[in-house]
Amino acid sequence: MTITTAQPRPVTHDVIDPAILYFGTPVVLLATVGSDGAPNLAPMSSVFWLGSTAVIGMGGRSLTARNLLATGECVLNLPSADQVDAVDRLALTTGRADVPEGKHAAGYRHVPDKLAHADLTGVSAETVGAPRVAECPVNLEGRVVAHRPLAGTEHDEDPTWIFDVAISRVHVHPEIRAQGHANRIDPDRWRPLLMSFQQFYGLGARVSPSRLATIDEEWYR
Repeated sequence: MTITTAQPRPVTHDVIDPAILYFGTPVVLLATVGSDGAPNLAPMSSVFWLGSTAVIGMGGRSLTARNLLATGECVLNLPSADQVDAVDRLALTTGRADVPEGKHAAGYRHVPDKLAHADLTGVSAETVGAPRVAECPVNLEGRVVAHRPLAGTEHDEDPTWIFDVAISRVHVHPEIRAQGHANRIDPDRWRPLLMSFQQFYGLGARVSPSRLATIDEEWYR
């Protein structure tokens, strides 16, 4: 009997030119406050964290970017997958009364009170003037410590801005805390809302333990 071994299929890739590269990032309800003290709330997902600093990308036409440039105060409210309806109610809304032409053409409309529109509750932060969202399991208060235009947009009328936000206070719902630890989140309890190519997703069950987990979290502090 002759035994043949199946040959592995060759791995191939197609070259494409996508308009966006949103392969999956957490959704944030970014609360800001203007120089007049008026709050604003905007859904976004261009964010990542390094240590205790959040790096945020925002289009310059948004009221959020203008508020960050004016006051530098914000709260990054992280919704869970259960709050997708509230987040989606904020889609295609802007805090700017003078809706930019491009956004108007895309279907955006002015909503002066985003919290009420999304049926969410604003509560006072402790270190900044922007509000926390009570329903979100995670509230990260922070201040802008640096900002710069995104490369390639420096000469635009409304460039895309990159903001470095130093986190000054962390609030979490008790349900997502790790038992036996004062300052940790249990990743099996925390189910963030994610966005991938304009669609909402949630996390599934843990795939596998990670060898990185052999390092105590405090090592990163």
